[in-house]
Amino acid sequence: MQPSRDIATLLDIMARLRDPETGCPWDIKQSFETIKPYTIEEAYEVADAIERGDRDDLCDELGDLLLQVVFHARMAEEEQSFDFGEVVRAITAKMIRRHPHIFADREASDAAAVKANWDEIKAAEQAAKAKSREARGLPATDREGLLDGVPRALPALTEGLKLQQKASKVGFDWADPEPVLDKIEEEIAELREALAGGRVEAVKDEIGDLIFAMANLARQLDVDPEQALRNTNGKFRRRFGHIERTLRADGVPLEDAGLERMEALWQQAKQIERS
Repeated sequence: MQPSRDIATLLDIMARLRDPETGCPWDIKQSFETIKPYTIEEAYEVADAIERGDRDDLCDELGDLLLQVVFHARMAEEEQSFDFGEVVRAITAKMIRRHPHIFADREASDAAAVKANWDEIKAAEQAAKAKSREARGLPATDREGLLDGVPRALPALTEGLKLQQKASKVGFDWADPEPVLDKIEEEIAELREALAGGRVEAVKDEIGDLIFAMANLARQLDVDPEQALRNTNGKFRRRFGHIERTLRADGVPLEDAGLERMEALWQQAKQIERS
């Protein structure tokens, strides 16, 4: 077996790894459930490589993510559900179907028009799927409510954003950011009250409500809250790194520096970034 640019080689490798008699013991015992965490982890590692601007790592991480797709497809083929070819066929059909302004005769002059087409086509797809389910004697949908289509396995912040977006489509939303700012202030007041009363469970609830309201404000302002927080995490890493490097150069252990000195170095890091 030799490395290759041909996807068929990767499919062959996975088939050999999963062979019940001659395959890899670890790969053989995996299931959709056990592989799921790795799939999520690899997607995050792709995002990390993009944010760091490391194209070598990005190439490697995209390969790792592709392997996850091949792994899931192989397990599905073994249980005769579908195979990798069907995964490719399904996504190519979907992309052609949802881009009629490219592959058919529908017009779309800007991104807003493309999204409108996409939403209309997606609705038609869901209607067709419902009709197919009914023809097989199944309920039109296995989702009872509007929000059931939002995966619970998403990161909590992303899940909250998508729940808000779904509710907004049926009018359950504020018209502008100002009422959301009022809601945030209300949640802060409730958090202060819970803290003052020593109500531990209420504090947890109010912190969740406050984060949810902040995500709502970000959505109103057309800001991705997940990305905004990741940017802030990066900023924290940089500034704290400045504290560590400065203290190390001065021969001062972190734990001996004290908050006042570390805060002064934090402000120094901010000034360096601004200048």
